[in-house]
Amino acid sequence: MKVISLNIDEIIFSETELIVSHMKKSRNRYINDAIDFYNKHQKRLMLEQKLYKESELLQDESMNVLRDFEEFEYGD
Repeated sequence: MKVISLNIDEIIFSETELIVSHMKKSRNRYINDAIDFYNKHQKRLMLEQKLYKESELLQDESMNVLRDFEEFEYGD
């Protein structure tokens, strides 16, 4: 495990303390879980962006192939 120093806004800290006391979970575990959740969310967003860009490239290529078939079929 790595040890880090962290500055947290007072309102976020207060909310966190209230939540972890109700959950009976350590602050450290709660923050680790929160960061893990956010990392997974960000990875999903990055993957979504990558897939979108790749689908745009594929769309252009698909249109080129379609034109090639049309030229072959109709002799344009």
